Amino acid sequence: MKNTYFITGISTDVGKTIASAILTEALHADYWKPIQAGDLENSDTHKVKRLISNKTTQFHPNSYALKTPMSPHAAAKIDTINIELNHITTPKTNNHLIIEGAGGLFVPINDTNTIADLIYINHKIIVVSKHYLGSINHTLLTINALKQKGFNNIALLYSGDEHKTTESIIKKMTNTPVIGRINDEPYFDQNVILDYAQQFKNRLLEF
Repeated sequence: MKNTYFITGISTDVGKTIASAILTEALHADYWKPIQAGDLENSDTHKVKRLISNKTTQFHPNSYALKTPMSPHAAAKIDTINIELNHITTPKTNNHLIIEGAGGLFVPINDTNTIADLIYINHKIIVVSKHYLGSINHTLLTINALKQKGFNNIALLYSGDEHKTTESIIKKMTNTPVIGRINDEPYFDQNVILDYAQQFKNRLLEF
């Protein structure tokens, strides 16, 4: 059975794209970024494509590619377009699919919808959490919001160095499984991505 995994973060710049590359490589999955805001010549899709080494992955085009690196709703206004939820259609594939969100769960994409509205009940959701002052709050808010929306297939993926007390309280308060940890590496290339992919593959399939 092939699964769809939605990758979200507790905030922006927590490592979603690196995580998405690793998970894409682990499953030789397809990859899709529904909304890209800014950096169109070096988008997240470009970055994941450079970081993986398998030949199976298909890269599906963005539903919206916006010119300005801002919240999608604001970037869309600058481009004089309106992001419409019914124009964001999940690609059809017979493969596993990795979907990378933009920013955190409640980043607005228009005047009424947020990134959370791109997640479907059959998706497996992986929350990327990075330790910083306030990250416990952001992690708990994200996981609790997902649960309140009726999502049950949720796992954590930590990005950055270990912080035992932080991770302990998150585990106690959410009972959320952990796929693994991506350390603060000096660099990420195809070999580093492949190494993490091999580490995470079984846990990813079991979750």
